[in-house]
Amino acid sequence: MAKIATHDEEARGNLLMEAWNGNGAAPVLGRVGNAILMPRAEATPNLTAMSDAGDDDGAVAILCATASSLHAAHGLGISEKMVPLERWFDGLRMAGAADDGSFFGTAWGITAPLIAARRDEVVLHGDIHHGNVLHFGTLGWRAIDPKGLIGDRAFDYANLFCNPSPAIAEVRFEARLAIVTGHAGLERDRLLRWIVAWTGLSAVWFAESGGDASLPLAIGHRALAKLDGGGAAATSS
Repeated sequence: MAKIATHDEEARGNLLMEAWNGNGAAPVLGRVGNAILMPRAEATPNLTAMSDAGDDDGAVAILCATASSLHAAHGLGISEKMVPLERWFDGLRMAGAADDGSFFGTAWGITAPLIAARRDEVVLHGDIHHGNVLHFGTLGWRAIDPKGLIGDRAFDYANLFCNPSPAIAEVRFEARLAIVTGHAGLERDRLLRWIVAWTGLSAVWFAESGGDASLPLAIGHRALAKLDGGGAAATSS
């Protein structure tokens, strides 16, 4: 299977896939210019079907294990080519600048100190979810399609809370908090804050593209409500 980069984000992702060298990610068999060659993933099993069939616990555990494997890779030599989270969150920063009591303002108020703390910085996948961790036969579960970021490792666990569907994401929110904090070794409060950060950014992107931001907003408000001191009063987008 060939992945041909057509813009900077994909080129950065291909570079990261090659650097990971099969550690938590699909192995790169070769690269020519902007194209990489990888083995083809199997159609089944897949994590979306696993969650749909009632084993969301198992799917989330696999996502956590994959993220942990990716984060454990050191000496990649490409950190300076990855996008720092402070730049990745530019959209939320601009949307939240008014700090007018909207979700965007509240989310940016939570996100800014997380980014400034520069805690547990690693090279990040940037888009860990059910569709980006596939099964490669004897190789097992491996990640594909990274964004190529660098920052707090906790960020990589936030997106899975919005997947694979609204029904599952909302019903399984509480259970997933327990699973992710346990598998990833994250404090509950820290994870909740990164969920607010991610859902704020995701909602900004949906708003900019004219899409439906209802799911990230719903998950973001769930996370806000669980935080000590809340910020749960913010109810508008």
